[in-house]
Amino acid sequence: MPQSGSLFEEYSWRGMVFDATPGLSDILSKESVSAYIGFDPTASSLHIGSLLPIMCLARLQRFGHTPIAIVGGGTGLIGDPSGKTKERQLLNAVQVEENLAGIRSQLEPFLDFNAARNPARIVNNLDWLGRLGLIDFLRDTGKHFTVNYMMSKESVRRRLDSEDGISYTEFTYMMLQAYDFLKLNELHDCTLQLGGSDQWGNILAGAELIRRVRGGKAHGLVFPLVTNAAGTKFGKTESGTVWLDPERTSPYRFYQFWLNTDDRDVIPYIKYFTWLDRPDVEELEVAVAGRPGQREAQRTLARNVTEMVHGPAALEGAERASKVLFGGAMEALSASELLDVFEEAPSSEFDSDVFAGDGIGFLDLMNRTGLAASRGEARRLVKSGGVYLNNVRVVDEARSITRQDCIEGRLLVLRKGKKNYRLVQVT
Repeated sequence: MPQSGSLFEEYSWRGMVFDATPGLSDILSKESVSAYIGFDPTASSLHIGSLLPIMCLARLQRFGHTPIAIVGGGTGLIGDPSGKTKERQLLNAVQVEENLAGIRSQLEPFLDFNAARNPARIVNNLDWLGRLGLIDFLRDTGKHFTVNYMMSKESVRRRLDSEDGISYTEFTYMMLQAYDFLKLNELHDCTLQLGGSDQWGNILAGAELIRRVRGGKAHGLVFPLVTNAAGTKFGKTESGTVWLDPERTSPYRFYQFWLNTDDRDVIPYIKYFTWLDRPDVEELEVAVAGRPGQREAQRTLARNVTEMVHGPAALEGAERASKVLFGGAMEALSASELLDVFEEAPSSEFDSDVFAGDGIGFLDLMNRTGLAASRGEARRLVKSGGVYLNNVRVVDEARSITRQDCIEGRLLVLRKGKKNYRLVQVT
């Protein structure tokens, strides 16, 4: 559904404008433009660091403009030095093609490729870069770039000052990205490139190349590089990168990432990564300031982003799994889902024979898993009503645990008190 008002104003109140070329605000309020963002296929999945550029394109389309996503099959074979301290490992053509397929599918939920007026496009710059001859490129494009100009860019200067320096391969990346802008200008009348603030130099180089070669006017807008209040790079956790692919980061883990957002970050993230309008965001801002313990904003953020990326069913499963941590029923969860939920809980392995026949006494199991220091302590805990098996309170101190108690025959979850868990994996 087309939005009213100015796209530039929308970007601005959401904190998504770090810098922009002069006059862009007026153009976006008066004209319908085509704009692009590049995505390098360095992995088979995008990670949540790509969500801000994706949302930039999605908002652009809702305001009546035409979004173009370049999946960099060509530049991905080279590597972008922007924001990098060392040269990354180059991919081969087969790896790039495999990664392209995964990325395309992840962009489709956000962009409307069948819109009647301004359908989104996905293009692969290998389509033109793969056919580009070196002599033609140096003659027609390279002559417009001075070495002084290229060395003045921050991304290049930083690498020149580093111990490893910068290879000629990556040094040419700026020209290749500029050439992309020129080709999109020729093929699709694209006059705007969007990107992170570390792309500013590359974007200006492309606009300048369009001016020199075609005599046209092109623009750029860059959004801030997202960090968190603790100074950690956005999208990185102790366990690694948070991916959009549910096979790499489960919907439960994905949901938990957003749910654990710091109070200082939650409102900016809601502005960046959800479709909530200004009144709703302002209401949540009041809630964060006045009722931080309720974490209403974090739940809203987690629900909105998880549903947007993984769909309603995955959101429902993630919320159901989250409730298990607070004593919720486990019946609807598989053993694999429970292992994901309790990934960080202490775990013990027991041979399946332990649970054969009459099984093992519950007090013994508590003792052997370390949930209780002795059978006597285990008995006292049961009598006090503070011990649970698969989130069901155990009241019989003489109870035995058999294979029938095991979830899918391979897992038991013991709990003492509110959050002291032990896993038993049956082998």
